[in-house]
Amino acid sequence: METEGRRRSTNFEDRGRGGGGGGGGLPINALLGVARLLGPKGMLIAVAVLGVGYFILPSALKSQLFGAVAGGQAPAEGAGSVCQTSDKSGKACDFSRVILGSTEDVWTAKFRGGELPRYDKQPAGYENPTLVVFADGVATGGCGNATSAVGPFYCPRDKKLYIDPSFYDLMEQKLKAPGDFAQAYVIAHEVGHHVQNLIGATDMERSGETANQHSVRVELQADCLAGVWGHSAQSSLAITDDDLKEAVNAAHSIGDDALGHSSTSDYTHGTSAQRMRWFRRGFDSGDARQCDTFGVAKYAEL
Repeated sequence: METEGRRRSTNFEDRGRGGGGGGGGLPINALLGVARLLGPKGMLIAVAVLGVGYFILPSALKSQLFGAVAGGQAPAEGAGSVCQTSDKSGKACDFSRVILGSTEDVWTAKFRGGELPRYDKQPAGYENPTLVVFADGVATGGCGNATSAVGPFYCPRDKKLYIDPSFYDLMEQKLKAPGDFAQAYVIAHEVGHHVQNLIGATDMERSGETANQHSVRVELQADCLAGVWGHSAQSSLAITDDDLKEAVNAAHSIGDDALGHSSTSDYTHGTSAQRMRWFRRGFDSGDARQCDTFGVAKYAEL
């Protein structure tokens, strides 16, 4: 893919190391503590890879967390600039701004044309989220405080995406998911959660399903929406077949089964096969209306 000469989003904040701001609400670190209770050790990685944020947390856990934890210690005020730490960090920040800018263009057009799954909310238009980069820790505007261990995540209360750029190294070295389009997929997935927030998708529930099954529907839809962005950005970013393979490989690497879950009842993000299939569904069609995971009647047919 090609990013030189492409538009950079201005909806971008560099919070520095341990950047402060916001605060209050649900401490995301507490979320991870409870998440460990849900399944095997792979759960922590699954949550960290494509942050769940409080709004896609299973309902039963929401009540536990809001009832048991309040506030949380805020990180120290940010020091310096993450993007100026090194040439590598600077390139990661610049790359992230290009991808965010591309998602803005794609989703503005999709919202304008009404090319969306239809739920309770009827947004007048697309509202650009802000991408916040940080190192070590960050305080959000309503979803509490988080460390880099959480991984990329989206906070629906302040409508911001959060990422420590060093996560890209983790993808390559630990998750065996290298490549710039794999990194772009991560940002596009978090933007997918923002789209869900705007159209009311995360409020959808299907009778008789568990909280984890609901979470799988949410995550697979975000994968599909990431694919829709990829389809629409093919020409502008010169996305190649090799780039597509990088994203599909990333989707495979972060399936619940690939991360070590032995019981399907512990799944919160979907299997590798499901994640690849829904990403490809969005990428091949370019139609967000094809991403209605909540419209699939039987969970087993996702």
